[in-house]
Amino acid sequence: MRVKRGVAGHRRHKKFLKMAKGYIGAGSRLYRTARERVERALCFAFRDRKQKKRDFRRLWIVRINAAARINGLSYSKFIGGLTKAGIAVNRKMLADLAVREPAVFAQIAQAAKG
Repeated sequence: MRVKRGVAGHRRHKKFLKMAKGYIGAGSRLYRTARERVERALCFAFRDRKQKKRDFRRLWIVRINAAARINGLSYSKFIGGLTKAGIAVNRKMLADLAVREPAVFAQIAQAAKG
């Protein structure tokens, strides 16, 4: 007796077409095109989940550097001073302080200087 796989195939096709909703033209209508687009999108999504962490760290460093220079320090001197002073604040929090609480950041910068 032969195996008929119509239901499984339709289910697989529907899965990809559902994921391709909102794609332009054939990308959302034709199975083969939709599958190519979805697989490509999933690759980008995987890659960019890692890239996002790098991008945010770069942004935080730029913000900290700008705020440190306002307080008369370079980024490397500021981070080195924090380490020597035993102040353990991560870059995300430092960048947030630099933007939202410049006075508090200035106090931290003073501690890093001395």
